[in-house]
Amino acid sequence: MTASTWVLPVIIAVTFHEAAHGFVAYRFGDDTAWQAGRITLNPFKHVDPFGTLLLPAMLILLRSPFLFGYAKPVPVDFSRLRHPRRDMVWVALAGPGMNVLLAIVSSLLFYTVDYVPPQPAEWVAANLVHSIQLNAVLCVFNMIPLPPLDGGRVAVGVLPRFLALPLARLERYGMMILLLFLFILPMLGSQIGHDLNLVGWLISTPARALIEFVLWITGQSE
Repeated sequence: MTASTWVLPVIIAVTFHEAAHGFVAYRFGDDTAWQAGRITLNPFKHVDPFGTLLLPAMLILLRSPFLFGYAKPVPVDFSRLRHPRRDMVWVALAGPGMNVLLAIVSSLLFYTVDYVPPQPAEWVAANLVHSIQLNAVLCVFNMIPLPPLDGGRVAVGVLPRFLALPLARLERYGMMILLLFLFILPMLGSQIGHDLNLVGWLISTPARALIEFVLWITGQSE
């Protein structure tokens, strides 16, 4: 049942995350995502075969301490925003903000589990638990201040220009840097007997704090 209770949370989380980026960009003057048909909750418009399906499956099989995935990035032409540098921050924050909202909604939906027939109730509850966990991890991961992640775009938008420009230039290398910290360093660490899972450490503590906050504001904390 484990894999089946991750599928819906992953698809919903990444679909709403990307649609939120496109919607906010549209509201601030850039209709690129609208023209591309990406301001939609149709998951088939957003699903990335590797990031949405294979990567989460691999992490489940490897018993990773955290799970995440990603969708095809929504196209945004920042030069078409009314106030490019400022509005870029709001467009970037829309995705992680949506993940926080989804975590809150998932927590609130726990109040309905008692009304679900006993047989599917366990499956529904597991989906909701995984939705809270996944959305918290996605929010924290995406807020790492490294382009092309959302946190990197926020940093570029709010830092002084002499700091923002060098950071923006890192975008072309951002995914390679992430792959290094996500997979290569932990593998090397396991070979030499050291824990080099820096991203896992960086994500796990704030993600747990976010989960506790979500449970607290929805009345689910003990």
